[in-house]
Amino acid sequence: MKNSLQTYRERHGLSQRELAEHVGVTRQTINAVEGNRYDPSVELVFTLAAFFECSVEDLFHPDIDPETTASDHG
Repeated sequence: MKNSLQTYRERHGLSQRELAEHVGVTRQTINAVEGNRYDPSVELVFTLAAFFECSVEDLFHPDIDPETTASDHG
């Protein structure tokens, strides 16, 4: 899953540590999510979206090929 977490964090002038403290996780967790090395829990996804006052879809983007998905369901 791809994400825009780093962009949102930087727009708000926050370090990884500051964001982590606000949402109750470690800096390493934020680093791993931003680096696409860790898919966060549903709870963390919603917590981050609420913190940034945006939709989950604004922050996280499924790594799905629309062409493949459409042909699978057609």
